Amino acid sequence: MAVNVEVETVIHRPREPVVQYAADPTNAPSWYANIESITWQTPPPAQMGSRLEFVAHFLGRRLVYTYQIAELVPGERLVMRTADGPFPMETAYTWHELDPARTRMTLRNRGEPAGFSRLAAPMMERAMRRATTKDLQRLKDILENS
Repeated sequence: MAVNVEVETVIHRPREPVVQYAADPTNAPSWYANIESITWQTPPPAQMGSRLEFVAHFLGRRLVYTYQIAELVPGERLVMRTADGPFPMETAYTWHELDPARTRMTLRNRGEPAGFSRLAAPMMERAMRRATTKDLQRLKDILENS
């Protein structure tokens, strides 16, 4: 069973500062509650082919996985896919300017769990939706209060 979670929020900031902050993987531990650390495997900044090791905690497990930037449309879209990790996953960010002072950010996680994770996919999807909603709220709070 596939996992597919899409959450969005409106951030009361212009698109450019939202994109600059959210598209920089180095900032991920500040707004993702489950991400402990990021280690660049290729030199920053983020660009097509960049590889990053993420250490996260999710559903009581420590996860280490490598994401590779698979798509980058500056100011509009960033897509990362697992190059190595517990199961294939894709994370996509999109940004849409609603007006000069507001940006809609969408965060989508989708993947195909295998083994035991496949049996837990419905529970994982619910937990991912809760976590992603909180993470986007944290990002919104950081950007609107800076």
